[in-house]
Amino acid sequence: MSERRREQERLFETDPAAGPDLLNATSDAPLATRMRPRTLDELAGQQHLIGPSAVLRRSLERGLLSSIILWGPPGSGKTTLAAIIAGMTHSRFVAMSAVTAGVAELRRAVAGAADVRRHGGERTVLFIDELHRFNRSQQDAILPHVENGVVTLIGATTENPSFEVNSALLSRSRVFHLESLTDADVELLIERALKDTERGLGAMQVRLSEAARRQLVGVANGDARIALNALELAANAAEPDVQGDRIVELEDVESALQQRALLYDKSGDQHYDLISAFIKSIRGSDPDAAIYWLARMLEAGEDLMFIARRLVILASEDVGLADPQAVMVAVSAQQAAHFVGMPEAMFPLAQTTLYLASAPKSNSVGRAYGAARADVETTRNDPVPLHLRNAVTGLMAGMGYGREYIYAHNSYREQERPGQELPPAERLQQYLPDNVKGQAYFQPGLQGYEERLRVWLAERRGEKMGSGE
Repeated sequence: MSERRREQERLFETDPAAGPDLLNATSDAPLATRMRPRTLDELAGQQHLIGPSAVLRRSLERGLLSSIILWGPPGSGKTTLAAIIAGMTHSRFVAMSAVTAGVAELRRAVAGAADVRRHGGERTVLFIDELHRFNRSQQDAILPHVENGVVTLIGATTENPSFEVNSALLSRSRVFHLESLTDADVELLIERALKDTERGLGAMQVRLSEAARRQLVGVANGDARIALNALELAANAAEPDVQGDRIVELEDVESALQQRALLYDKSGDQHYDLISAFIKSIRGSDPDAAIYWLARMLEAGEDLMFIARRLVILASEDVGLADPQAVMVAVSAQQAAHFVGMPEAMFPLAQTTLYLASAPKSNSVGRAYGAARADVETTRNDPVPLHLRNAVTGLMAGMGYGREYIYAHNSYREQERPGQELPPAERLQQYLPDNVKGQAYFQPGLQGYEERLRVWLAERRGEKMGSGE
């Protein structure tokens, strides 16, 4: 083997942060790294990808591999699966992180892969963790080498590849979505670590109390790495009893991990998923769900003004004139939250959340504007009728500006002058241009204050209230 090739393999064979072999960690590596599954059968969860009849598994068992992108939450097994895939397909595994690597590192990795291939070596799997952190130019640098087969790309990302991965690169890869581990999956991994005497804590004779086990699973939040590393810290802190057993109690787990790690990224999928659940819960009049999603966002450190803006929009979009006070409540909450900041800002935001979730709902504001906008975009923009124009000059008055305009305060029934009752046609003078005359954009609903508006507006329009309206 040439000195150049040996140097390239030393540089790129594995991710330096993970040790010399991702699937065979040293004894001083963290528990989560030592217990990393070595085969598909050891991998927890993801049966939709690695189950006996899954397409990915069948392809790997036949040694077939194309470029893929593994999309899933932290701790779901993306890196482990990538390393297992390389082993099953007898491929050279080169790992790097997009957080620290750049185009220069990519080029060196590709050069090494090409050199190995020229010398009759195996194909190279280029694993890029946090692929979404590469910018467009960095992703473009990978593309030709993926296309010509110099490397087979396995990208890992916690973000939706549809938005974060170059479309050209995406079209040449197959996306596999990993699910967050279930509590049962996490508990299985904990039990495996407790029993394993070679890589796990079996030699330490660790015993978990039931309360500690429940807390550890809850702390994990579907992330195997958090669960195992917290377990190791708690086990090392526990004092052996007279039999040499280390009994890990609830307080040991709580001390090992002071605060639960919330799955949240203020610029990623969780940001949009949680605000979507929040808005839809309010729109669906479920105050319990709405306050839960609010707490999830606030406790994870979401921007207060982002939440407040969404409440103001929702107050008009989804409550609207069914409760005209809603938008004022929302604007007041925005001002209060900005004024006091966290943690007290949760009070006005929570109050407004509960108010809007409990309020009657109507989307008539948006429907009315949408219908009017459609006519603005698709019909002729006729001039303003002459009687609605102001006659600022004598010339304008002579041209008919403002002529026949009926002053509204003199036209309403309760204010009509004695002996000068105005007929309905004048009482409801025309305010729309002729090309959209008679259009009824605003259609109040049956909820809250809008029911009163519905009756009033029907009378104003000279309509009859049908039983189906």
